[in-house]
Amino acid sequence: MNDEKLLILDGHSLMNRAFYALPDLTNSEGTHTNAVYGFLNMLLKMKKEIEPDYIVCTFDRSAPTFRHDKYSEYKAGRKKMPPELSQQFPIIQEILNMMSINIFEIDGFEADDLMGTLSVFAEDKGVEVYIITGDRDALQLATDRVKVVITKKGITQREIYDKNRMIEEYGVTPTQFIDVKGLMGDNSDNIPGVPGIGEKTAFKLIKEYKNIENVFENIDNISGKKLRENLKKYMEQAAFSKKLATIITDVPIEMDLKSIESKSEYDAEGLKGLFEKLEFKSLISKIPKIEGQEKPEIDDFKVEVNNINTLAGLQKFVDHLADSKIEDNLLYVNFKVVSEKVYSKNFIDKIFINLGEENFEIDINKLYGEDSSSTVKLMKNLFENPDLGKVSYDIKAPCSILHKMGIKLLKIKFDIKIAAYLIDSSKSNYELADIIKQYTGINISKEDKNLFVKETMMFDKIYSSLRQKIEEGDMEKLLYEVEQPLIHVLASMEYEGFKVDMSKLMQQENKFKLEIERIQKKIYSLAEEEFNINSPKQLGKILFEKLDLPVIKKTKTGYSTNAEVLEKLKDKHPIIENIVYYRQLTKLYSTYIEGLKTVIGEDSKIHSSFNQTVTTTGRLSSTEPNLQNIPIKYEMGKEIRKIFVPDNENCVILSADYSQIELRVLAHIADDKNLISAFINHSDIHTKTASEVFKVPIDQVTPTQRSNAKAVNFGIVYGIGDFSLAKNLKISRKEAKLYIDTYFERYPNVKLYMDNIVKEAKKDFYVTTLMNRRRFIPEIKSSNKIIRSLGERLAMNTPIQGSAADIIKIAMVNVYRRLEQGNLKSKLILQVHDELILNVYKEELEKVKGIVKEEMENVLDLKVPLEVDISIGSNWYEAK
Repeated sequence: MNDEKLLILDGHSLMNRAFYALPDLTNSEGTHTNAVYGFLNMLLKMKKEIEPDYIVCTFDRSAPTFRHDKYSEYKAGRKKMPPELSQQFPIIQEILNMMSINIFEIDGFEADDLMGTLSVFAEDKGVEVYIITGDRDALQLATDRVKVVITKKGITQREIYDKNRMIEEYGVTPTQFIDVKGLMGDNSDNIPGVPGIGEKTAFKLIKEYKNIENVFENIDNISGKKLRENLKKYMEQAAFSKKLATIITDVPIEMDLKSIESKSEYDAEGLKGLFEKLEFKSLISKIPKIEGQEKPEIDDFKVEVNNINTLAGLQKFVDHLADSKIEDNLLYVNFKVVSEKVYSKNFIDKIFINLGEENFEIDINKLYGEDSSSTVKLMKNLFENPDLGKVSYDIKAPCSILHKMGIKLLKIKFDIKIAAYLIDSSKSNYELADIIKQYTGINISKEDKNLFVKETMMFDKIYSSLRQKIEEGDMEKLLYEVEQPLIHVLASMEYEGFKVDMSKLMQQENKFKLEIERIQKKIYSLAEEEFNINSPKQLGKILFEKLDLPVIKKTKTGYSTNAEVLEKLKDKHPIIENIVYYRQLTKLYSTYIEGLKTVIGEDSKIHSSFNQTVTTTGRLSSTEPNLQNIPIKYEMGKEIRKIFVPDNENCVILSADYSQIELRVLAHIADDKNLISAFINHSDIHTKTASEVFKVPIDQVTPTQRSNAKAVNFGIVYGIGDFSLAKNLKISRKEAKLYIDTYFERYPNVKLYMDNIVKEAKKDFYVTTLMNRRRFIPEIKSSNKIIRSLGERLAMNTPIQGSAADIIKIAMVNVYRRLEQGNLKSKLILQVHDELILNVYKEELEKVKGIVKEEMENVLDLKVPLEVDISIGSNWYEAK
């Protein structure tokens, strides 16, 4: 006997356990990774705890085993392995090979048999054995020296069984556990056992009679007529089931301990590359030797910082830049920005600059507070130098603040955050630390006192890697001619803001209060009592107990009254429509009446923040507040726009809105002659579609037919099916299918495009827009039909919606540039989906209208004309 240990991994069992325990994880290429990730976490945890001298992993082969030869129905009916899981087995085997972990698999035998053979072999050599599995069948292998570790509740909890633990917990020995299986059978393996005998009875019989043979010898002494009859009838079947359940411990394989040693030599670089591809950031640091071979930890870097906190020091630094030759004429600059809810309070605290071996920290906030004019003058010399390219991270926020200070950040060479977003738009955030970790393998603690300096030191490496990825994706034009120039546009829009008429805001507030009170009274009247409408519990009692409406869904705390439930009840009682309206009103009131008050600056303007790296489609988003999402379904929502007014009495609000841009993009991408013809001839596309679908002359199309055709047109863009269309139009599925089929008959290339783009997405895992904006769609490979259908719809819509996003962004850049070139006072102040909002000086109105229309309609050379509707008003409501 010695102190050596063998760790045996049950490959299939652990992969299966991890797959179902973890959510569906995929990397940016759409490869499913949850089983591999969970397996590796279990492996690394057990290796650390057990510290084995020897390690192997066993796998089942797809070939039939000797059990199938004995019993053709063995494992029959077992559910087929999902493709999302099966595709992960080659990956884990590749990783195990890189980790120098031996893999055992052999035709004709199961992994259990290999585990049994290996454990007996090792125990005979005096080695302590640990079998890691999620399958209780392996408990029969437990002895004093063989411990079976059963994973429970996902991948984090486990129970360790040896012979004594088996007897304590189950009252039978590990060997007797086989007899229990022989009596009760096993549904998962399709082992028959004795009908009518479950786990409880099987354990009771073996505890009393020790094994199946003794049970049969004492059948007449067993109480229960039906039980005795079944035992007599299925005696041979039970004995046969025991044989099927017995793990073989003498599989004919050659082995020696040396060949399964837990080795310290393995392919560290190969693992690192594979983990990066799989996007296992947290696992890279858990594998010794991966980090630290060629790239030292950032903490090992010698960090020397030149602190600049005086004007003299800043002057010296600016002179130093002017006199010295900067490598590649690139300035690696990082900004520490402090953002508040109100734009006027945002400021840059410090600026960090890396120049090769030198690091600088500029206390800009301190200097600006002491002498703003001198600080601005020096900053202008620094940032408005057109010969010096700036590589930075999330540069829009500092650009916006510098704009406020009268400084323009010229020659933005590369924005790390935007580039990372373009490479993979599916992530929830693009924090600098994550990007550094992904592209350099280096982890910088957020508690590090030199955090910003160390991050800036990494910019040159990240810049090099991301630039290469952008080139590989053919996205140079998208980054350098659209997204990065847009930074200046958004910074200007944030600076300009949108003026709010406080008197009109108060009028709207009073109007909302009266309307909320009116609808509240109406609800009380319909309920015949007063109650707290905002309380789901009280509302549930009213709807489902007092009014006796059908219960749609229950929660742990009572009845569900969410939007989905109310939608299903809307035709059951008039109170439902009023509750929906009440909720909409109160949300509008809290968000856009009460909420707006807190973000209005001293200049009576709202300065929303515009974000480029949030949506997967490329659309811009706005926050603090979100002015793109004011609900206009109800008139009360629309009227909120009345409070947004021009800068002064000499100005007006101009709204420029693309007409049916997504349908025009569809016509171009699909290259459908009928659809292209409709737009070239300036037809009312919805009326024309109604005429085609309902087979009536254009002059006989009814308003209802046009409305239904409009739903079909926009539904097609989003990959709508007959079920959803039927629900939207309140028609039968048969009728909805006829609408869609007829549409595709008239516009055949649209159908061809839809089919082809789905095929491409399934092959590549991503789709692209006209500007090569890429969106990964891992959902398209899911075995779950609902998720896969979602992926197909995303594949159909993303090139259309994403191209529309590209178009509006290019238009913004071009309009902004023309206004600047013309030295016009009129400014872009807001973008909402396909609409641009400008504050226009009256004397510049005709010129600005011409610029906006010209630039928006000539963004890209499409097969159909882009048309823009321009309207003017004394507030946003009137302009729209």
